[in-house]
Amino acid sequence: MQVTETLNEGLKRGYSITVSAEELDAKVNDKLKEAQPDIEMKGFRKGKVPMPLLKKQFGQRLLGEAMQETIDGAMSKHFEDSGDRPALQPEVKMTNEDWKEGDDIQVEMNYEKLPEMPEVDLSALKLEKMVVKAGDAEVDEALQNLAETAQDFKDRKKNAKAKDGDQVVIDFLGKVDGEAFDGGAAEDYPLVLGSGSFIPGFEEQLVGVKAGEEKNVEVSFPDDYGAENLKGKAAVFECTVKAVKEPVAAEINDELATKFGAEDLAALKTQIAERLEAEYAGAARQVMKRDLLDQLDEKVSVDLPPSLVEAEAKQIAHQLWHEDNPDVQGHDHPEVEPTDEHTKLAERRVKLGLLLAELGQKAEIEVTDAEMTQAIMNQARQYPGQERAFFDFVRQNQQMQQQLRAPIFEDKVVDHVAEQATVTEKEVSKDDLQKAVEALEDDE
Repeated sequence: MQVTETLNEGLKRGYSITVSAEELDAKVNDKLKEAQPDIEMKGFRKGKVPMPLLKKQFGQRLLGEAMQETIDGAMSKHFEDSGDRPALQPEVKMTNEDWKEGDDIQVEMNYEKLPEMPEVDLSALKLEKMVVKAGDAEVDEALQNLAETAQDFKDRKKNAKAKDGDQVVIDFLGKVDGEAFDGGAAEDYPLVLGSGSFIPGFEEQLVGVKAGEEKNVEVSFPDDYGAENLKGKAAVFECTVKAVKEPVAAEINDELATKFGAEDLAALKTQIAERLEAEYAGAARQVMKRDLLDQLDEKVSVDLPPSLVEAEAKQIAHQLWHEDNPDVQGHDHPEVEPTDEHTKLAERRVKLGLLLAELGQKAEIEVTDAEMTQAIMNQARQYPGQERAFFDFVRQNQQMQQQLRAPIFEDKVVDHVAEQATVTEKEVSKDDLQKAVEALEDDE
């Protein structure tokens, strides 16, 4: 086998690989010898079929397999010897298209290699970590929000009209074509107007009713309604309003605390403070992470594989186009051409991605099975009732696994880098932290 360099320009590499006919023939013979003990043929005992006959019978079938294995082996040996890591799958093609058995194989291989990342003195990084304490005002605000979620309802004044957000207690009987239908009746049903719990158009017609009033609500069942006999049908619901109630927030006391699993109000306040500070810490980490990545970006200058930058720029442009055109769900739209701004952002992402991968590899950072399982479970919660199916889908989909693994790996490497850097804590207000987070969003 002969390997000759044909291109060495920046990160681009090209090689001509020649596999001699003798090498290929030897590969086929090795395969036949390996299979010979198990082959049976009429007129011969098992394992005793002569090689010339085996070659005549099976040689052509094994030739393509031997060619592929030989070329793959040549490529693997080249990358092992050279230390090159291709940015994308190498382009490989036979150049002697008129090849026939007995000829040497001529193969051309082209690829872009990943650059060698420079050493970075991580101890020279200086980072600031914002720290926000949950004060009484923040805890009280969160408590008030909890009280509103645990709201109750009390009767409005006599003859008061129901408003959106009120609860009306009703008896109702639904009819289609003058006939009552199964599941269309209830007594003392507490319906919150505006909750969207009834079919479209029902709740809106009860806005303005009073206790003691009777009202016919006329609606049509959606075409995709669950009951086949009601799909698209017009219906009349005869409603009797028993009560009209306004929402009231729950009182902030020990009873409210027990509703949320705390022993008393003091314990609930402690839990809220801890949760808020955990949220603040997460936001502060994102701010520090951006600063860390900015410093790494400034410190590292390296040639980047054009193919990776181009692919990333196209992905960025495509994603942003869909964000600007949310009504377009599929990809049946004109090709989106990346701008200089997209390309600049792509260069940053590719450079930092390669650098973090290198730092993670050197530090032997890995994503554990437990971390992957947790990530899959978190994602699966977005599909209520289909968690098991989603879990199985991810387990069988390597690309999806990589999408979940990549951010976990990146965060672990960022934590590793931060451990080597000089980190100074700075206590700030919630507003200061919020402004810093908003600045990150504006830069994206």
